[in-house]
Amino acid sequence: MAALSPLGAAGAQEKDNAAKFGALESILDVSLSPDGSRLAFIDQGQQRQRRLYIVDTSEGAEPRQILSSNGGSGGNLSWCGWITNARLACQTFIRDDVAGDVLAATNIVAIDAAGGNLKVLSNRRSDRALYADFRGGSVIDWSSTDNGSLLMTRSYVPEGDTGTRIASRAEGLGVDRVDSVSASGRRVEAANRDAIYYLSDGHGNVRVMATQTYSSSTGQFDPTIRFFYRPKEGGGWKPLSQTDVVTEEGFEPAAIDAATNRVYGFQKIGGRKAVVALALDGTGATSTIYAHPEVDVDDIIRIGRNGRIVGVSYATDQREAVITDAPLAKLTNALSKALGGRQVVIVDASADESRYLVRAESDTDPGAYYLFTPKAGELRPLLVSREPLSDTPLSPVKAVTYSAADGTKVPGYLTLPPGRGDAKGLPAIVMPHGGPSARDEWGFDWLAQYFAQSGYAVLQPNYRGSSGYGDNWYQNNGFQSWKIAVGDIADGGRWLVSEQGADPAKLSIVGWSYGGYAALQSGVFAPDLFKAIVAIAPVTDLQQLKDEESRHGAGRINAKFIGSGPHIKEGSPAQNADAIKAPVLMFHGTFDQNVEIAQSRTMKRALEAKGKRVELIEYPELAHSLEAGEARTEMLRKISAFLPH
Repeated sequence: MAALSPLGAAGAQEKDNAAKFGALESILDVSLSPDGSRLAFIDQGQQRQRRLYIVDTSEGAEPRQILSSNGGSGGNLSWCGWITNARLACQTFIRDDVAGDVLAATNIVAIDAAGGNLKVLSNRRSDRALYADFRGGSVIDWSSTDNGSLLMTRSYVPEGDTGTRIASRAEGLGVDRVDSVSASGRRVEAANRDAIYYLSDGHGNVRVMATQTYSSSTGQFDPTIRFFYRPKEGGGWKPLSQTDVVTEEGFEPAAIDAATNRVYGFQKIGGRKAVVALALDGTGATSTIYAHPEVDVDDIIRIGRNGRIVGVSYATDQREAVITDAPLAKLTNALSKALGGRQVVIVDASADESRYLVRAESDTDPGAYYLFTPKAGELRPLLVSREPLSDTPLSPVKAVTYSAADGTKVPGYLTLPPGRGDAKGLPAIVMPHGGPSARDEWGFDWLAQYFAQSGYAVLQPNYRGSSGYGDNWYQNNGFQSWKIAVGDIADGGRWLVSEQGADPAKLSIVGWSYGGYAALQSGVFAPDLFKAIVAIAPVTDLQQLKDEESRHGAGRINAKFIGSGPHIKEGSPAQNADAIKAPVLMFHGTFDQNVEIAQSRTMKRALEAKGKRVELIEYPELAHSLEAGEARTEMLRKISAFLPH
């Protein structure tokens, strides 16, 4: 079974690069049993099939499939984790078109590691429910218990009382202690209509609640999330902090440190995100755990069944981890050195932390999983992340900077074809990232590597409007400040030609999501620069986007995010299609909940009305990421045939 090949095993030689790079990641999710003796992993096969396997960590053990899903009417697997050594919890999800709207539902289920005894742990959706709530809840505490129970959120919907006297009045998101064998639940935290998530201290105690008001009269969510805490000794909820989902101002709790009775979270210091700890004793005492002078600190590293906080992480040219646990820092540094300097992440650990599940990766290594046993000094390979690429030499990714028109130095990453040291005479691609509240990072990127294998020089710019570099770099986001963002992207194309020697007649732009928007808008902003435009799941009309988001309850949020004014028309490629000279190729999934497929259809109509060359390829029942290897493979082939080379 190809997806289960051990590290280093060479699969059948595949000459079709589109199939090799278009294939989904072989291993979707991996977890280690509490005693460290077994792995559970989900592999991804053909036709969106996902299969859950259990395998002993001993040498030569054979994996055994216990569950499968195919993304159809029965849904699909998202992740699985161990409740006890004998039982697992998994999340399933399903999408469907309901009266023209794409809706998604999730559930948490439990299954024996031996297979069988499948139970739904999420609240069942009653026929008497007054409205639909498709939230299946989430596991908020994996700390071990004797009876195999979980602390998880569950969604409650009030019921109509016609024909019954036992209709439920509970409404909103609550927390229950759920027995994974019987699926029976005991209330821990009463349902709250405005609650959106809870945080546990990793020892079975719910300490923080996040709420976001929804107005039934307007059908819109408030842009402010409010947080409450419960004192260690118990009692009612008390105000903690609040944060604005658009500006990200305020303190956002993320993890509880039970030992010091503090909550760790993110808060801006000097316009950049830092990790800050806030006391949960009513004093309001705060302390800065870690701040960086140049970039956001955007991750809190946790380990083990109790979610012990062991460090923070941020990305400069490469992602860096600051491990505050000295023994663990020494361990990860030694592992990285032993694995040739690859980036090392501890994915999971046994309950006593005598064994660690480790993932190692780099720009030229899509990733592999290892079992590390410190006492024995043993590091054993387990699984490769992308088996079809096991025998394919990949291209190094180089951090670069280039000058924008106003002299600003823009960071980015340059990937050249294997064996090439420069881009002289090469066809080239600018590939802006999505978001816009995101950034590219150093590491393996299947799209960039595919294009490099196809002979292109690829630039991935972290243009102004990208997140991760603080407020000054973020500007007013890539929509409101589109001229700056798209200007930086276009200047990246000019740099490829003027400074790197790329062929100006073979310069293209390819983008996904906001990157697709930027690709199209670059054709408006600099119509003679790029000779071909590829946009995958793009935003194309800002007013249409505001209207769509309002229909789904995010109108107030997106009115603030996207704003109002001349940029709504000027910054919409569909409203300026006449300016675009380059041929356009678009791809979009019909079940996209991030960017509705109507955006691409609007762009196609606008271009056709102006007599422009355009093609839109739709993928039925696929979402924003086009999560099917067959679709991605076909997309890569069509892009290769479309781009100048």
